[in-house]
Amino acid sequence: MKELKGYIQVYTGNGKGKTTAALGLAVRAVGAGLKVYIAQFLKGMDYAELHSLKNFSNITLERFGRPQFIHGKPDKEDIRLAQEGLKRIREVLSSGNYDVVILDEANIAVHLKLFSAEELIEAIRGRASNVEVVVTGRYAPEELLKIADLITEMKDVKHYYEKGVQARKGIEF
Repeated sequence: MKELKGYIQVYTGNGKGKTTAALGLAVRAVGAGLKVYIAQFLKGMDYAELHSLKNFSNITLERFGRPQFIHGKPDKEDIRLAQEGLKRIREVLSSGNYDVVILDEANIAVHLKLFSAEELIEAIRGRASNVEVVVTGRYAPEELLKIADLITEMKDVKHYYEKGVQARKGIEF
C-alpha cells in the first residue's frame, strides 16, 4: 500500500461532537486497516466509548490528567501530568508507528496553560510524514489553526442542556 501524506485536522468550537467526530474517524481508519493512537487530555471519567474502543486491536488509547475536570487554575500536578502526555505524544508522532493520531482535548490543555501552543505545534511538526493528526477541543489556538489543513468548527445552535437536560450515558458520555 502506498504511504499517504498525513494532514493536520482541527475540530473545535463550542458545539457538541468534536470528540465524537474524531472517534468516528478512528473507527473508519481501523476499518481501512490503519493503526490509531488516541491521547486524551482532561478526560478522567469513565466514558462509554472507552469500552467500545477496547474491542479494536488497532486502537491504542492513553489518558493524561486527573480523573476529575480542572476547575479554576491548574496546579503543578495538573501541569506535570499534561507535560507527561505531551512527551508521550512527541514519541508517538515521531515514531511513525501509527497512521492516525488523535489529540483529544489538546486545545483545552493549551487554553488552560498545561502546555503551550508552541509545544503542541512542535510535537505535531515532528511527526512522521504519513501520520494524520486530529486535534480536538474548544479554543483552538490561532497558531494551530494557521498550520492546519482542515478545520471544522462545531457550532452550538441549539442544545437541550439549556432546558436543563443532564448529560446522558451512551449519548454524551
